[in-house]
This record gives sequence, structure tokens and C-alpha cells, in this order.
Amino acid sequence: MNKEDKIIKKLIEHDERFDEIEEKMMTEFGKVNKTLDGIVNIVERLDQERIFTNKWIKRIEAEVVQHSKDIKKIKQKLKIA
Repeated sequence: MNKEDKIIKKLIEHDERFDEIEEKMMTEFGKVNKTLDGIVNIVERLDQERIFTNKWIKRIEAEVVQHSKDIKKIKQKLKIA
């Protein structure tokens, strides 16, 4: 086998390896994308839950303030305050 044949053979081997590497990278890239999509979905759900939780807390806080006022009025009527 002469020098040119060896070079051609090596080039073919390298080309095949590049194809394998490219295929593996695409597979891994797909896995990474799928994982990132899952993370994005979780974060979006958490953000929505946070919004609803904040609204719920504000509503409960308003109720607590109203209940405190009501309790104060009741205590005054009962003359225990």
C-alpha cells in the first residue's frame, strides 16, 4: 500500500468517525433539549403557583385584619378589652 492509499484510507476513517461523532452529538443534544424543556415547564408551573400563592396570602392577610377589627369590637361590647 503506497502513501497515497494510506492517506485516503485515513481520510475515509476520519470521515466515518466524524459521522459517528455528529450522530452522537445530535442524540445528546436531543436529550439536553428534552431535559431543558422539562425544567422550563417546572419553572413555569412554579411561577404560576407563586402568583396564586401570593394572591391567596394577600386575601388571608386581609381577612386577618378584618377579624382583628371584629374581635376588637366584640371585646369592647363585652367590656373585656
